[in-house]
Amino acid sequence: MTDKQRQDVGLDGFFAAARRDRDTMPVGLAERMRADAAMVQAGFARAAAPVPAQGDGLLGQLWRALGGWPALSGMAAACAAGVWIGVAPPTFLPDPLGLVTQAQEQADVNVLDGYTLSTLIQEDG
Repeated sequence: MTDKQRQDVGLDGFFAAARRDRDTMPVGLAERMRADAAMVQAGFARAAAPVPAQGDGLLGQLWRALGGWPALSGMAAACAAGVWIGVAPPTFLPDPLGLVTQAQEQADVNVLDGYTLSTLIQEDG
């Protein structure tokens, strides 16, 4: 707003009265509020404390480390999708079973091409 468009609404009197008339808290209210807040905070601390697991075996520890039901259900869905894609691949992917049977039929293919495995594994130097 510019000074030309300023309209005095009359709030200055209310602000001045609020500055003049300061109400004080009743005696002991602040201390009761602090005691109540401390009690609530202590309740939160008890609720947030981890409960030690009694007799949790290796599978229980693995279960918690992986993330429990949400994570393992996602892993199960991914596993099922992988098995399904492996059994019935889409048309744009090669058939893995066909690749295995072709490799067995063409057993005369030399993968190492004249090299021995020991020479391929040797360190250079």
